[in-house]
Amino acid sequence: MSIKTKIAAVALAALAVTGSIVTTTSQAEAKPLGWGWGVGAGIATAAIVGTAIAASNEPYYYGYRRCGWVAQYNAFGQYVGRVRTCY
Repeated sequence: MSIKTKIAAVALAALAVTGSIVTTTSQAEAKPLGWGWGVGAGIATAAIVGTAIAASNEPYYYGYRRCGWVAQYNAFGQYVGRVRTCY
């Protein structure tokens, strides 16, 4: 992923979290903590782990790799088998 894409993903995640916090218009009530903290922590963790996984992959410079099976021949031109190659 490029730097611009990473920044856009983080900005979109921050916007979504901010928007969900701002849109709550109900009165504040004292009640025990429920699912809210767990769901919020899960979403935040998923965003961080997803970003780390996306950043660890090869960068997209020359396009995606294409893989396929190619026939292999020996020095005498006899078919030996197939080999998986990526280019």
